[in-house]
Amino acid sequence: MIQDETGELETGSSWMVGGLAFAASVMVMVGSFSTVAGFAAIFDDGYVVVSRRYAFDLSTTAWGWIHLVLGIAAVVAGFSLFANAAWARIVALILSVVIAIDHFFFIPYAPFWSILIIALCVWVIWALTQARKVDT
Repeated sequence: MIQDETGELETGSSWMVGGLAFAASVMVMVGSFSTVAGFAAIFDDGYVVVSRRYAFDLSTTAWGWIHLVLGIAAVVAGFSLFANAAWARIVALILSVVIAIDHFFFIPYAPFWSILIIALCVWVIWALTQARKVDT
């Protein structure tokens, strides 16, 4: 469901509603995992094994804070998508792009996990951009 200019909810196709619900679920899930990984990296310097000679070499604590902030923002955006907040789709879209870029730079540290998160973010971006206003 989406809101029109008057704030009334409009029912879209089942694919659209399902896509938005799945996008919200993935945002909450990815955000929760990133939050946990962020706390782990902040409190345990051995959590992220920093490889040598990588162009985007950050400290473990820096990676932790990046994942923590993005994770909390993703959880808030995901729950706001569920609540059908007017700003949630745009914020979730922007966060999905930023999280995908973050995990692109994180590939040397956790390749499988990073590629999985990038794929989920791409799916969320697709789902959020496919939701259209339905003519009645």
